[in-house]
Amino acid sequence: MILIANFIFLGKATPHFMPISIASASSTDIESLLPMMRRMQEDDPWSQPFHEPTVRANLAELVTNSVYAVVYLANEQLTPVGYLVICFDYSLEYRGKGAWIDELFVEAAHRGEGIGTQLLDLAETAAREHKAKFLHLEVNHGNPAIELYRRRGFVDHERYLMSKPLDQ
Repeated sequence: MILIANFIFLGKATPHFMPISIASASSTDIESLLPMMRRMQEDDPWSQPFHEPTVRANLAELVTNSVYAVVYLANEQLTPVGYLVICFDYSLEYRGKGAWIDELFVEAAHRGEGIGTQLLDLAETAAREHKAKFLHLEVNHGNPAIELYRRRGFVDHERYLMSKPLDQ
């Protein structure tokens, strides 16, 4: 079972149903989130180095300030099995407030059980609740999850994502 706020969804976790809970993360969840973030770097690394003290400080800001983001932690019983980070921006092109799936991770042993789909459902719901007009994500070329994203209605752009560091 998945408990998201006051809604209950059934989630498949092996051949039988296992309890999955997804809840807003708080500062007490940072120690559970960081190991999964490190494992995500092994699967799908960022373009910037994973500097844990910086990640820890930024994560602490995100879990306490919903103007910037909302963070969710998925647990099977008491064991963390995934997480979702949605960050917000504002755009003229996209008609106002936007939401970005900044991070979506499911532990390897739990992939294919529908947890990623449930986190995507939550991303859409949370983005709407925060008055976002669009939900965006970026995914590395070759990431097998790209087909899931396309099936869920995300479309490729005929653009490049370009970034420039401002703190150097």
